[in-house]
Amino acid sequence: MSKPKIGIIVGSTRDTRFADKPAAWIAKIAKERTDLDFEIVDVRDYNLPFFNEVASNAWVPSKSEAAQKWQKKIGSLDGFLIVAAEYNRSPTASLKNALDHAYVEWNKKPVAFVGYGAVGAARAIEQLRTIAVELQMAPTRTAVHIAGADFMAVWQQGKNLEDFEHLNQSARDTIGQLAWWTHALTAARRNDAVAAQAA
Repeated sequence: MSKPKIGIIVGSTRDTRFADKPAAWIAKIAKERTDLDFEIVDVRDYNLPFFNEVASNAWVPSKSEAAQKWQKKIGSLDGFLIVAAEYNRSPTASLKNALDHAYVEWNKKPVAFVGYGAVGAARAIEQLRTIAVELQMAPTRTAVHIAGADFMAVWQQGKNLEDFEHLNQSARDTIGQLAWWTHALTAARRNDAVAAQAA
């Protein structure tokens, strides 16, 4: 049986984004696990338009080819680790738009967060947890918050995220929680599919 697949979603699309550093760092730590497969999924690669569908694809199939491609990718994954910036106390518009461009593909899957910026994107992540619940996802309690001096040291002073052991430990704890929920929900979805076929 193949291992569950986790998408490390890069949620900022700016040309000068910081997101590539935490995405590469968390991906390296994630590969320490042998029970899950991880891949980076960059929102920037999907060129999603601002949401302009008749309704969520929970109700009506999306017409946008970009949205359909995004939905296919999200549907192929069993869990998510979102790398999230905080802009003006909220998630990026590009990330919220990407979340809105799918619905059923997110359902009954776990999600964890790596946040960076002012206060480690804590306010953005709290909003993302609420959004995740509405999308019928299971957000983990623990998240990684790259804040203050650590963020500035990496952004402007030549340090690397792996230089900070407290961040490395937070990453491993978060991935551990995500792994537990991924295995539990993957099994539950499999049982649902078997029950549906038997009905």
